[in-house]
Amino acid sequence: MNFDLGAEGEAFRAEVAAFLDEHLAPDVRDRVRRSGSMHDWDLHRALAARGWLAAGWPVEYGGQGRSPLELMAMREELKKRHAPTEGMGMTVLVARTLLAAGSERMRTEIVPRAINGEILICLGYTEPQGGSDVAAARTRAERDGDGWVINGQKVFTTLAEEAHYVFLLTRTSTEGAKHRGLTMFLVPMDTPGIEIHPIATLGGERTNTVHYTDVRVSDDARVGEVGGGWNVLMTALTYERSGVGDDSRLLTTIVEAAGTPGPDGTAAIGDPAVRESLARLATEVEVAKLLGRRSCWIEATGGLPTVEGSMHKLFSAESRVRFSTVLVDLLGPRGLREVGDPRAVAGGAFAEEFRHAVILPVWGGSSEVQRRIIAERGLGLPRSS
Repeated sequence: MNFDLGAEGEAFRAEVAAFLDEHLAPDVRDRVRRSGSMHDWDLHRALAARGWLAAGWPVEYGGQGRSPLELMAMREELKKRHAPTEGMGMTVLVARTLLAAGSERMRTEIVPRAINGEILICLGYTEPQGGSDVAAARTRAERDGDGWVINGQKVFTTLAEEAHYVFLLTRTSTEGAKHRGLTMFLVPMDTPGIEIHPIATLGGERTNTVHYTDVRVSDDARVGEVGGGWNVLMTALTYERSGVGDDSRLLTTIVEAAGTPGPDGTAAIGDPAVRESLARLATEVEVAKLLGRRSCWIEATGGLPTVEGSMHKLFSAESRVRFSTVLVDLLGPRGLREVGDPRAVAGGAFAEEFRHAVILPVWGGSSEVQRRIIAERGLGLPRSS
């Protein structure tokens, strides 16, 4: 079996790489680092102008109909270059969900604006008391005439400060099983009653707490059926976890750093234990890449990689933690010097990686949630209590 992307995929990778050479200048990364916002409007609009926000979508839905191999190549290149495309990722996954479950107005008005780079959509799932158990949502949406009134609080609403809409999970009923009383809404972020408060993370990114106080929306802001929010949410979460990760550039940098003599004149790569650790990391990078490619293929060919996406998310997140541990063992205090320190190894990239890796097993659904999905949906094991 051949896992290469072929001539078509590699040609598109080269096109994406040339685009990033032009648009992903060091000042973009500097702005992102200072703000903590993993989004850059100039880069986002440039991607949209090329039609790449929805490159893999069918042409009739505003995409370019690119093959799964091309889509994998683009995602891998963006990831490898650490392009600040979090806004792109969230917006496109909601837009895809709106195509499947949104109203006609959303499909004809909101989705085109999203893939044309005009708007961003953030995710309003997590609550302070619920954590990864999104079905425990307490943010209430109550009927008020022809519309709804929303009250509650969400946390970790990344890019709320930039977004035009929030894809909001609410509770509309307390009867029966908790996941049956949920309803999704697409709420404009400039609606009166919405307050955004920043949260600085260990990884250097900004996220937010968002308060909703008597936020009034019309019924056409609802996504899917009343009480059908769980199914809508599962579609969105599947898209969220099916991205492609590739740490090959970071691995190359680690190998180079290990071969650079330290203050005592010796290089760490001369130690057999170090070479063994690097070999294991290289293996894990390849496994994560192939798991990502499998879920991407399923998604690009019309399927929903629910289990496959969870496998990829679980393995890649846990692998990155192991990655960062090896960094600390390999470089010690030298590897923790931050960007801007002239003595920093690899310009401070390793310090950023170490801080960022810590949050990955929680971000986008905790490792425990991913294991539950794999066990119950993939292996058919009994539901956990």
